[in-house]
Amino acid sequence: MTIVQGRVRDQRTATPARRERVLPPLRIGPFEVDTPVVLAPMAGITNPGFRRLCREQGAGYYVCEMITARGLVEKNPLTFRMIAFDADERPRSMQLYGVDPESMRRAARMVVERDLADHIDMNFGCPVPKVTRRGGGAALPFKRKLFERIVRETVEGAGDRPVTVKMRIGIDDDHHTYLDAARIAVDAGAVAVALHARTASQRYSGAADWSAIARLREAVPSHVPVLGNGDIFSAQDALDMVARTGCDGVVVGRGCLGRPWLFGDLEAAFAGRELPAPPDLGQVASTLRRHAVLLCEHMGDHKGIRDVRKHIAWYLKGFPVGPELRRSLGMVESIDHLDELLSELDPHEPFPAEADGPRGRQGSPGRVVLPEHWLDDPDDLAVPFGADVEHSGG
Repeated sequence: MTIVQGRVRDQRTATPARRERVLPPLRIGPFEVDTPVVLAPMAGITNPGFRRLCREQGAGYYVCEMITARGLVEKNPLTFRMIAFDADERPRSMQLYGVDPESMRRAARMVVERDLADHIDMNFGCPVPKVTRRGGGAALPFKRKLFERIVRETVEGAGDRPVTVKMRIGIDDDHHTYLDAARIAVDAGAVAVALHARTASQRYSGAADWSAIARLREAVPSHVPVLGNGDIFSAQDALDMVARTGCDGVVVGRGCLGRPWLFGDLEAAFAGRELPAPPDLGQVASTLRRHAVLLCEHMGDHKGIRDVRKHIAWYLKGFPVGPELRRSLGMVESIDHLDELLSELDPHEPFPAEADGPRGRQGSPGRVVLPEHWLDDPDDLAVPFGADVEHSGG
């Protein structure tokens, strides 16, 4: 096994055969990366430690956890602790959330004045009830004029820093918003749009409707990148999405949980190279340990080792690890303790087929919680009372 800057590679695939590049580099404003892949911001996941681990596997855009405009404007200490990037992390991508145009403009201006990030992504895709009941996330694009004002104010506040928009198909099957929202966002200055091809009512259940990504690609000007999101669990999934939709890149969320090497697979696939061999259990354990070390460096030993516990089940999914060892790993107390427990694994155990496919919580579809009378008038410009949340990362 060879580990180079955290990348796990099998010696047999060190010099893979070359094929034609699948897609050109992905450009977001002035920034360009060879691999057209974006790490989706995930609360409690995409901190600097996890982002570094993923960046060590392959190129792409790596977005930090969601930051709320109100938390930023009111200088909330938790919010500012979350805005952390490695010295070599470029571009520094931040996802910004808010429902008040003025707060979003002020927050974007702070990003510029304090040089907090190089790229702002706007969250209009969150389906979580505590967000949609305030009119935020996937609920907001239904309010066309308010949505347009929020995007425009953010773009103006961001100055020359690129602003992108991520959204869902709509609230539910009776309220699709994505085509109008994408046109509005581009007209307001967004330089790229990303679509999670589910409605808010689906949450993460069922299958993503990739045909919606294809319709979106047809609906916006060809020079504006369209990114597809939903059910990317392997490099082949990404290639299939591009082939079926014509999208310019993919956004990866749950698919990389416990599998940061997915970004290395994606880099190889889009460059037209053969994929690395799947890691055996010894290689997975090495990556898990690297993840734990990075979290401890970022959070401190106590918080870092506790945080890695939630990742362990994802890393070991499908491997024949006994229940007692799994429980012990779920209560690991230190790096030394982790080393002791990982030494009990069979390093030669091959990567199991059952580890492929969906990861993380699927949930079940359900009614989207909205503010009272939210669906009465799509042109209403009023900001919902108490809509902006102060704390970030939710």
